[in-house]
Order: sequence, then structure tokens, then C-alpha cells
Amino acid sequence: MNLAHRLKAVLFTPVWTLQLATTAKSFLDNPLIGAPALNRMGLHRKRVQIADSLCRWRRRRLARHVPREWREAFDRDGFVVIENVVPPQDFPALRDAILLASWPAREMRQGDAITRRIAIDPAMLAAIPALAHLLARRDINALFHYVASFRTTPLHYVQTIVSKCGGDEPDPQEAVHADSFHASMKAWLFLRPVTQEDGPFTYVRGSHRFTRERMEWEYRRSLADPKVIDRLSARGSPRVDQAGLAAMKLGPAEALPVAENTLVVADTGGFHARGPALRTGERVELWSYARRNPFLPWLGGDILSLPGIAERRIGWLWALRDRFERHIGQPWQQVGTRRPVDD
Repeated sequence: MNLAHRLKAVLFTPVWTLQLATTAKSFLDNPLIGAPALNRMGLHRKRVQIADSLCRWRRRRLARHVPREWREAFDRDGFVVIENVVPPQDFPALRDAILLASWPAREMRQGDAITRRIAIDPAMLAAIPALAHLLARRDINALFHYVASFRTTPLHYVQTIVSKCGGDEPDPQEAVHADSFHASMKAWLFLRPVTQEDGPFTYVRGSHRFTRERMEWEYRRSLADPKVIDRLSARGSPRVDQAGLAAMKLGPAEALPVAENTLVVADTGGFHARGPALRTGERVELWSYARRNPFLPWLGGDILSLPGIAERRIGWLWALRDRFERHIGQPWQQVGTRRPVDD
């Protein structure tokens, strides 16, 4: 090790150590998280066990607020599918208000897919009162909190995914994977139908549970050299094949084609993927996301969830990454004002 590497180790070791008690998950960026010697001693496995125990404890405290049918479906499968979540007579007006107006948009390409995101911000909520009402519904937010295991307000976007649009590489989101080593919540309210050919959301039922077999799989993956496995797994979003699922006594990922006005809420600490699209096309949805430090024992206390702050977070996050793009990167590029389904 040369002098520069030694100096870096001395300076950053306190930071890397503190990150062990956070959402930090990259086996590449944090040499403690990715250290095979420490993981043979059980470092990664212990982080997973503690995060899972705290998650289950928080969910027990949140369970009574969730409609029983939704809670039972989630506990069994790791996701919930709710059809006609908006009263059917009200849905067309809400959908058209979102899709036919133009909003500041950003895009990112991954492989042969382009994702467009539009922040659901104060301007959109003021323009579409029905959307503000939907996102404030107590039953939906109780479900969001239960799946996330925290009383935290998700980030909300209008998201369009265009598949088979000419990239040279496959879409990495089509590989079955977990987002992290702990629970997190994602939700999709589909504004148009999604068929099998469109590449629907897929999920491995029951994979949100950190069973003994899942823990053994986590332990074995923690021993791999992060420099030789695939990049996204090394960054902490592990990919899994059929043999791995079988070793965990799990079935294959199941596609979930849905009708419009269907809400899907899932724990993406379980194994999931964007289904492979069989044709060029687009999915358009309200997309919500919540992930918090899994080692916190309390349910609330999230300053960023306060009204007046929560709905402005996305703009602040994008502006921050724009400002420091040279240092931290910014995959979401501004594309001007667009409708969600503009070319």
C-alpha cells in the first residue's frame, strides 16, 4: 500500500466505521463493508439481522393502522395489489390531468430503456387537487408506512419507462435483484394498463422475509470479492439467479400485469425486477419511494417528512446533484418541460 492509500485509510476509517450504522451498502465504496475477512466473521450477516429485527419490531407497532386485507397480503407475499384504488368514476379525470399537462422533466437511460421522471411538487399538487387528496389518504399512507416500517413521507414522481428504445446494452433493471440488505418501500399506481408484453413489475413471493436460507445466501455473497462480481451487486443491489432462489427455497419471479388504476406496493428488499419488455412501448405511473436508516428504533422523527418540506425534497435533491455533479454524479438530466408521454 502506497503512502496516498495509507493516508486515505487513516482519514476515512472513522467515516467508514460510522457508515456501518446507516443505509450504506456498497462493498466497493466502503472497504469495511466489503472486507471478506470481516464478513467471514459475520459483519454483513449481523447488519442484516439487526436491520431485519428492528424492521419487524417497527412493523408490529404500525400494523393496526393498515386495512387487514392489505396487511395480510403483504405479510404473505411482500407486495400488495389494489385494483381501482381511485374511485373508477374519478380516475379518468385524474389520469388526464396528469398526462395531458406539461411539467419540468428529467430522464435517465439504462441499457435499452429510458426513464422519465417528473417531480410531484407543490406546483403539481396545487394544479391537481385530486392528486393531493389521493396522496394524503390515510389508508394508503398507513400501508406505505407499514411496508417502509417508518412513518415517513415517500418521494412521489410521475414516471414513464420507455422500453426497447435502441440502447446497445440490456436494461439492468430486468435482472432479478434486491435493492438493499434491508426493507424499503416502492409503489406504482399505473395510469395505463400494463400487459405481459409491456414488461410488468415482477416479484418473488415471500422474498421479503429474511429466513435462515436468505441469511445463508447473504453470508455467502458477502464473502465474494467485490472487484470480480457484477458492478450493481458489488454496489449493494444484489442480483440473484434461479439457483440462488432455489437455495433460498423461493420460487421464480412472477410477472404482475395490471389494469389501469391499480396500485402495487412492495418491499424491494425482496427480490424483484422490471419484466423484460417484448416490444417497444411505455409504462406510465405514479411512482413512490421510501427508504430510511434501518438501524433507527423509532417510527417517526423525520424532519424531511414535514409538510412544506416533503413535497419540495425532490427539487432540492436534483439541484444538489446538479451543483456537485462533478463530485457525486447526476444521472438525471434535464430535458425541459414535457408531458409524461411526449416523445
